[in-house]
Amino acid sequence: MGFDLGLLSFNAPNLSLVSPPFSHYSPRIFLSFCGIMVVEEGSFFNKDVLVIKAQKKSPLVLRMSVLVFSMVCGVFICCVCLKQIRTQARTKLLELQTIQNPSSQSVLKITDTHLHYPNPVSFNRNECARNPVHFFAILSNQRSGSGWFETLLNSHINVSSNGEIFSVRERRMNASTIVKTLDKVYSLDWVSSASKNECSAAVGLKWMLNQGLMEHPKEIADYFNHRSVSVIFLLRRNLLRRLVSTLANSYDRYAKLLNGTHKSHVHSTEEADTLLQYKPAINSTSLLTNLKDMETRVAKALEYFSTTRHMILYYEDLIRNPTELKRVLDFLGLPQMELTSRQVKIHRGPLSDHIKNWEDVNKTLQGTAYESFLQADY
Repeated sequence: MGFDLGLLSFNAPNLSLVSPPFSHYSPRIFLSFCGIMVVEEGSFFNKDVLVIKAQKKSPLVLRMSVLVFSMVCGVFICCVCLKQIRTQARTKLLELQTIQNPSSQSVLKITDTHLHYPNPVSFNRNECARNPVHFFAILSNQRSGSGWFETLLNSHINVSSNGEIFSVRERRMNASTIVKTLDKVYSLDWVSSASKNECSAAVGLKWMLNQGLMEHPKEIADYFNHRSVSVIFLLRRNLLRRLVSTLANSYDRYAKLLNGTHKSHVHSTEEADTLLQYKPAINSTSLLTNLKDMETRVAKALEYFSTTRHMILYYEDLIRNPTELKRVLDFLGLPQMELTSRQVKIHRGPLSDHIKNWEDVNKTLQGTAYESFLQADY
C-alpha cells in the first residue's frame, strides 16, 4: 500500500496508499492534527486507505483557554506596571534628595530677609529688641529622632523650638487656623518651656508631616516664603527601624511599662532596657507596602516645600557624626556652641534583637530595594 499526502509518501510491506485528488475524497475522510484511522474496504477505494481524522474541539475549552491566557497576561502586565511605579517613586525620592542637597545649594545663604525683629505683645524684648531673630520649622515624621534633635537645639542659649504645636487638632483645622498659630509662634508670643523670650535668636517649632502639613502644602509653603521661614527636613534613612520604634511606642501607650507611665523618650539606660522588653511583630504581608508609603510621603513633602530655604538632615548622620550640628547652626545663623541632650536611645544594636518575627521580615526584604534596612546602620 502506498500513501501520498502532497509532499509526503509512505511505504510499507503490506500497506498500499493512494493519492487521488482531494475532490475524490469522501466527506468522512479529512485531514487532522490529532488522530489517524484506517478506512476498511467497502469505501469507494478498493484497498485500505490510511486517513487522518479531525478531532472535534469543544468551543467551551477554547473559550476557557483564551480566558486563562488573558488573565495570565493581565496579571503579568499589572506586576510590571506596579514594579515600574515603585521604581519611579523611589527614583523620585533619590532625585529629590540629590537635588535638594544642602551642601551645594545657594538657597542656604542667609539674607536680610531672613532676619526679623518681632515685637511681641506678651513681653518687652528690652535690650534684645535690636537683635535679629531667625524663623525656622523642623519638618519630620514621628520616631525619626525629632524629639532628640529638638532638645539638642534647645540646649543653645539663643534657640527657642516650641515642640509639636500642631499635635493639637484644633490648631490645624484649616489653613486659617494654621496661619494664626504660626503668627503667634513667630511673634514670640507662644509660651512654652523652651521659650528664651527676649534673647531668642532663632525661634521655631517641630511639625510632623501628618499634622496638617500635607493637607495644606501650598498655603504653608507660601507662608514660609512670605515670612522667610527656614525649613529643616529631619528624615530617617532606615524606615524599618522607624517602623519598629513606632510599633513599640504605640504598644507602650497602653502597656505603660515604666511603672504605669508612658514615655516616648527616656533619660536613662535602665528605662531604655525596660522598654526593650517588648519586641513588636511586624506584618510581613503589608511590610513592602508600608515602607513604600513612607517613602512616598517624604518624597511628596520634599517636592511641596522645595521652593523654601531649606536643608535636609538625616538622623543616622547625626548619630554617626555629631559635627553635623555645626552645619545646622550655620544654617540658622547662630554662634557655634556645644549642644547636648539627656535623652537616651532606646533601640540599640541589630534589628534582629528587636523584632519578634525577624525571620519573616528578613525573608520579605531580601532581594528588594529595602534589603539594606536589615543591616546595622550605626
